[in-house]
Amino acid sequence: MKPLAVVTGATGYIGGRLVPELLDAGFAVRCLARDPDRLRDYPWADRVERVRGDVLKPQTLGPALADGDVAFYLIHSLATGAGFEQTEEIAARSFASAAKEAGIGRIVYLGGMAPEGTPPAELSAHLRSRLRVGRVLRDSGVPTVELRAAVVIGSGSASFEMLRYLTERLPVMITPRWVRTRIQPIAVRDVLRYLVGAATASSEAVGSGGVYDIGGPDILDYRAMMLRYAQVAGLPRRLIIPVPVLTTGLSSHWVGAVTPVPASIARPLVESLRHEVVCRDRSIRDLVPDPPEGLIGFDEAVRLARTRVQEANVTTRWSSASVRGAPSDPLPTDPSWAGGSLYRDIRQTEVDIPPERVWRAVEAIGGETGWYSFPLAWAARGWLDRMVGGIGLRRGRRDPHSLRLGDTLDFWRVEAITRGSLLRLRAEMKLPGLAWLEMRVEATADGRTRYSQRALFYPHGLFGHVYWWAVAPFHAVVFGGMMRNLLRHAAEDEDQREE
Repeated sequence: MKPLAVVTGATGYIGGRLVPELLDAGFAVRCLARDPDRLRDYPWADRVERVRGDVLKPQTLGPALADGDVAFYLIHSLATGAGFEQTEEIAARSFASAAKEAGIGRIVYLGGMAPEGTPPAELSAHLRSRLRVGRVLRDSGVPTVELRAAVVIGSGSASFEMLRYLTERLPVMITPRWVRTRIQPIAVRDVLRYLVGAATASSEAVGSGGVYDIGGPDILDYRAMMLRYAQVAGLPRRLIIPVPVLTTGLSSHWVGAVTPVPASIARPLVESLRHEVVCRDRSIRDLVPDPPEGLIGFDEAVRLARTRVQEANVTTRWSSASVRGAPSDPLPTDPSWAGGSLYRDIRQTEVDIPPERVWRAVEAIGGETGWYSFPLAWAARGWLDRMVGGIGLRRGRRDPHSLRLGDTLDFWRVEAITRGSLLRLRAEMKLPGLAWLEMRVEATADGRTRYSQRALFYPHGLFGHVYWWAVAPFHAVVFGGMMRNLLRHAAEDEDQREE
């Protein structure tokens, strides 16, 4: 019988990549998620057991952890609101207690590398919370391997996206002084190798557990990372001028203005760069030996990540785990909306274009393709969202051609997808209410194709109603243009294929 690995955070950046590695290593895998349906479209979904569970709801954890041999705790918050540290600690205690009761043989946790000799009070709230979660798990009585990493370099990681866009977009940079802080980055492939290795190591080697720093072979400051990225990418040498006046807050807004990573996510990343984070020892080698070819260096990690991006082969992204909508939020299918108001912009037409061509245009929406109408209006909405602390349009999409449940798409998220017929997006921009954009494709009885499009808005308070009526005059241009241009794109695609 195969050993059973229980993975939390499987919808996240690391978790989504770890699952196939565990399967290849001979594990049976059970993925614990608040919404297991979000795992439906992953290429490995049919090879794993998907169960519903929430670390903040202890009663859901027992069945999810039952009979498990090793449990991976890969749940991290990038929230910035008050109380997130307490929430993360409560979640970790709940999980640790359930793992102990279920008889889990080992916990593997990926946390953040701590600067040596720095008092907890001087650390960023996010790093302090990571360290506290590690302590809670280690105190559970279950042998716990805590791996601590600094900057992870891999296609789709927030750290890589930040590095990539800063370097590619700014030939001359006036930068904060943290660009001189030494860091030991690590390739995501080596992170995954350490995680699997921590699960497969012998009980004698693991003992009661321990804390291990993990990093790549290179120790660099952020300035050197940008210069070496430019070199690998074949860009002219960048001019980088550090200045002491850019605070963490200003730095995060600067990153948010230049990169797809919004300021709210950039802030904890920037805060982690204030302190030197270098492996204090390499005792991890006693648990997981280095591969014969050695660890992946920074330049090779960048090359591998850039190749993935260029080939549109990014399997997971940093944005995958960020969900603003609450499970209790109403859905467009809820009957009568419990008496609430629901504004609609509904459009429908029939065309002589095969359904599969229309669907291809639907699934290509957003990212580099755009939204098929009034680009300036969409760009302005993205800029406005950034100005008020939202995510804007720059998140783009994971893959230029296909979507899966839970994917982010600029400032939307795929909430429902039935390939070939339905795409429903939930808005994640700053709004005084909830919004959806829904597109349907279906064949008619007379051999034509019916395309239906709905924009739905559920207002919160008086300002939500005011907002809808303020933007309603533009709907004919934005949503009407979207329908016309999407179908025109589908028709042109058909003509090109016939040629």
